[in-house]
Amino acid sequence: MKITENTIAIADLNWFYREVSSELASQLAAERSPVVLLHGLPSQSLTWSGLLELLGEQGWRAIAPDWIGSGFSSKPEKREFAYTPEVYLEALGDFLTTLELSKISLIVQGFLASVGIQYALRHPEQIERLIILNTPLSPTVKLPWLMKQWTIPFLGDMVTQDPLLIDRTLEGGSGFVISDARLDIYPFLKTSASGRALLTTTKNLNFAKTLIEIETGLKQWQKPTLLIWGMQDPWLTLDPVEALVAQNPQLELFKLPEAKHYPQEHWPQEIGEAVIRFLRR
Repeated sequence: MKITENTIAIADLNWFYREVSSELASQLAAERSPVVLLHGLPSQSLTWSGLLELLGEQGWRAIAPDWIGSGFSSKPEKREFAYTPEVYLEALGDFLTTLELSKISLIVQGFLASVGIQYALRHPEQIERLIILNTPLSPTVKLPWLMKQWTIPFLGDMVTQDPLLIDRTLEGGSGFVISDARLDIYPFLKTSASGRALLTTTKNLNFAKTLIEIETGLKQWQKPTLLIWGMQDPWLTLDPVEALVAQNPQLELFKLPEAKHYPQEHWPQEIGEAVIRFLRR
């Protein structure tokens, strides 16, 4: 199954995205909504490669963009793109509109992917199903130290220009070594704009406000939702997830006992099977 790499210009911003489709997906397009996958920090759409292949093999069209400021997408200066949740929400809406994705199933994972949940809550008519992997869901969540230091004056400027940042964060969060060949694909720090965008994005996550919106919204959410959780996540606890699932029958929980914060990096087969079962209902 071939994953294509594409770039599209939208409102002076270049979005890079990976996409998988097939003849079977074309045949089933009338009855199956496309799947959009949103990554967290400091990742990019590459993280979804294994799941993209599995979705394509089973007849889904699937699209995974690099957020603006990440991966191979544009990294504008903050005077041109504020890197706040509200600006990201507007940009995501423009991306979906331009690709004519009027109805989707949405998969999100990680810090910043919380913006995807906000988008779903504000545009439920566009969402067929929602799948959440290890993403902040409660106002009690704090940035892990690995990310918190990106926001500290002077220290953040140095740390976000460190060539080992990706290695330390992805491996620290997943608990497993990520191959050099895979890490080499990440374009991080081939330009200093990557570090500046990461620093500004992390500073502007505004969890005090956004996570209240997310927790409150998910308690009342009326679309089928699957939460896939790496149980060994060093940064996000399970308690708020279980509390939400207990309050809303539309939410169901699938646990990955050995997985950590970036479960899709090392458990795509197990996640893919759970996702495909959920999408087929």
